Amino acid sequence: MLLGTHCPHCPSVLGSLSEMVKQGVIARLEVVNLEQRPETARELGVRSVPWVRIGQFEFSGLHSKAELQSWAELAGTEQGMTKYFEQLLGDGEVMRVLGMISKDHGLLHALIGLVSDADARINARIGAGVVMEDYEGKPELLALIPELGELTRHADARVRSDACHYLSLTHDVAVKQYIEPLLDDEHEEVREVAGESLAFLNDAD
Repeated sequence: MLLGTHCPHCPSVLGSLSEMVKQGVIARLEVVNLEQRPETARELGVRSVPWVRIGQFEFSGLHSKAELQSWAELAGTEQGMTKYFEQLLGDGEVMRVLGMISKDHGLLHALIGLVSDADARINARIGAGVVMEDYEGKPELLALIPELGELTRHADARVRSDACHYLSLTHDVAVKQYIEPLLDDEHEEVREVAGESLAFLNDAD
């Protein structure tokens, strides 16, 4: 945790984290006062306090103990990373998500949970699309073909459409087996996306 001597919310967050250590929710707590070590903020790119890192999750500002405990319980799980990405992308933090995935390409898989959630915030779903498009034609996206192929049979038309589009971005003609059945989908939008995706694959081939 990073804090400042005159930060109004820091005592509350620090108290919550200290209780979580006592309760065994988190194993240890490292606290840095930026007035004593300002270089730490520069190294981490932190602009405001309180700032907390729990596993791979980073947060700024006031958060309740319940919120922090929930994130601690999700740390290290794909479900947690999916939820974290949904929050970041919903807030327009696409570059931050891309930065995280560039350091660990395995994190791209966490977007499958977001793509499959038709009720996710629209901004988050759009952001997921931006990330997927950044990996167009790359091995990391090809690794998601089985899961994306399964989503072409999802009950929600929006999910089927998105999965169809992302499959086309792999540039792998083998994904046509998933896309072609959608040409007869009951929803016009899905049929249109399927047609466009097949055309894109043919052009990319």
